[in-house]
Amino acid sequence: MTRLRWRLYRWLELGSAGDPQGRWFDRLLIALVLAAVALVALETVPSLASEWGDSFALAELVIGTTFLAEYLARLWVANLHPPYRKDRPLMARLRYALQPAAIVDLLAVLPFVLGILLVPTDFKVLVILRLARFFKLARYSPALRSLTNALLSERHAIGASLIIIFGVVMLAATAMYMVERQVQPQAFGTIPDAVWWAMTTVTTVGYGDVVPVTPAGKVLGGLVMLLGYGLLALPVGIVATAFAREIHSRDFAVTWGMVARVPLFQDLRAADIAEIARLLRGRSVKAGQVISQRGEPANSMFFIASGLIEMTIGQSRVHLEEGGFFGEMAVLGERRRSATVMATSDAQLMVLDSQDLHALLIRKPDLARRILDEVRRRRDLPRGDIVEEEIAEAAEVEPAGEPADETEDALASDGEGLSDMGPDTEMLPDLFSDLPDAQDRDQDDDGGAEGGSPGVKPDDKT
Repeated sequence: MTRLRWRLYRWLELGSAGDPQGRWFDRLLIALVLAAVALVALETVPSLASEWGDSFALAELVIGTTFLAEYLARLWVANLHPPYRKDRPLMARLRYALQPAAIVDLLAVLPFVLGILLVPTDFKVLVILRLARFFKLARYSPALRSLTNALLSERHAIGASLIIIFGVVMLAATAMYMVERQVQPQAFGTIPDAVWWAMTTVTTVGYGDVVPVTPAGKVLGGLVMLLGYGLLALPVGIVATAFAREIHSRDFAVTWGMVARVPLFQDLRAADIAEIARLLRGRSVKAGQVISQRGEPANSMFFIASGLIEMTIGQSRVHLEEGGFFGEMAVLGERRRSATVMATSDAQLMVLDSQDLHALLIRKPDLARRILDEVRRRRDLPRGDIVEEEIAEAAEVEPAGEPADETEDALASDGEGLSDMGPDTEMLPDLFSDLPDAQDRDQDDDGGAEGGSPGVKPDDKT
């Protein structure tokens, strides 16, 4: 049952992150949302409703049942979301149900549920709720979410620009009323009548149903048209700038979050993590492309921005997805890869090179010492950084020649498989060899070397 819940969680919540089956599930739901909105419009056509009414009802039944099953499934796996894992299942589901995305899912289900309880004539009043299903697309469109955030963040500036536009409309309407009211009393006899002309002119629509006929009115109309171009640029420019900033912030937040998840960096200050995140370089790989080979020199670590990565560790194959990382200890100096890593789908990677990190740490010795302290603190921990919790959260483990239940134990104990992800406990990392107090600290540790982690050889470097 737990395995099924994790699989369902990946389909529902991580589908767009690179899981092939999850991506198809997302596409199916998007198609159903679009079909549901189209049905609402088509049912209002009398000829289509009379001829295809039964087919429309069947389609609504299928769509409604699917949305209901999706909503219940999301509630079932709600306690697997990282923010809710510490809560009890019931509390986790309640907190999830109060999230905006979950409320939209509930609104999408309500027409189907209420349609069963109400008679068909009453069901027509639910057409607005059925149209609300369109907002489910926001779950699958990061750009739409970014646009919403941009509008919310600049709501005060947008409101101010709308007030300015409204003021100009009123001034233009009043001026045209003064100029044209005697000539065209039906069109400009009152200021409210003139507001219609001012609105169409300021917005540069110009329907042409009401136009000035006096020379003064024409001059005024031309000035209002030119003024309208500049006024409309105010809210458009505000939204465009905020949208671009939101996209940049979202991308930076994603890279910052990926860096912060790395055990080596997770205890650093937010500003330090931001400095490291700026060092990341993009790299695109195709499905089937080998990213690194076992035994080759390792001088960089990788973050998965999108796609699926397969890493062969010992007798197991671990599938990492969006948000995962590998080769952590490679940034500490001379290492060799202990696993062959291959992309199982087209993927976007972010690469952190050890030389770039080294240059940063030379400029910021305090940051270097904090990372060094973390390395030394972890010397008594298991060599592998891929722990059971990380595998359960973001990866699928496919055993090769061993029972599935023993895969995680094998990952934890396979020294060869995880050597590029565990700290070298017998020597000071090369990256920190030029720190002023590095040699003193290394000598202090040499005194207790015999009491270090057992079974670690000096040549087990990755």
